Amino acid sequence: MTPTDAESTPPDAVDGAPADRLPILCVSAAALTPVAIVVGDPERAARLADLLESPERIGANREYVTFSGLRNGARLTVASHGVGAAGANVCFAELLRGGVRTLLRAGTCGAIVEGLRDGELIIATSAVREDAVSDHLMPPAYPAVADTGVTAALRAAARAAGAPVREGMVVTEANFYPGSAPPRWQRYRGYGPLAVEMELSSLFVIAAMNGARAGGILAVDGNLVETRRADMSDYDPHRGVVREGVDRMLEVTVRAAAALAGGEAA
Repeated sequence: MTPTDAESTPPDAVDGAPADRLPILCVSAAALTPVAIVVGDPERAARLADLLESPERIGANREYVTFSGLRNGARLTVASHGVGAAGANVCFAELLRGGVRTLLRAGTCGAIVEGLRDGELIIATSAVREDAVSDHLMPPAYPAVADTGVTAALRAAARAAGAPVREGMVVTEANFYPGSAPPRWQRYRGYGPLAVEMELSSLFVIAAMNGARAGGILAVDGNLVETRRADMSDYDPHRGVVREGVDRMLEVTVRAAAALAGGEAA
């Protein structure tokens, strides 16, 4: 199934634009739903939309592509947010402004503990705030913690889908490719975090600030302490084992989101 494109006003147009249109997502707030799934990659958002009934693209601007559709009787929103917390926060903030109250992020990560293999899934219970953005929202002492209800829904959906998952803390880091300084995740290795990614801590903070709830699930696309080279020259997220893990993650996320939106049992 290919998502259909909704008729939309170009981002630079004024006449005819809905009064409640969000300025950067270019989506009418009225088209959003209380539960939304967010992903970095617009192509991944389209893959999620294909898991919905009657999917429709309701907005597209820059890296932000937004869909809506039905799953098990529940209407859901799917939106892409790009790479990194700074740009992702634009998406999160506008979704919250538009009335979204529950956000589930589905993404990829690099494992930082031995034994986590490509394609395995992690439900993030909390995140270390090395995102370089959330400090502009709240002081560093403010925690970045997943909502327990969202975490429970992801756990139940994984069980129903027959998808094994690990649960635990992750590190959210602002930078991807290494520079002159050691990656910040290294200081936390051995102290609890399972993996490193780039957006979850800021999502947890901005959701909590706004009285909303958020959770996250990640697919491992490499192990930073076992196989990946320090300069990332061997990084390849397009291998079949990773894509299979991502597909499992997307199915789990849609099931959880539908349950949280009050749909029928997954």
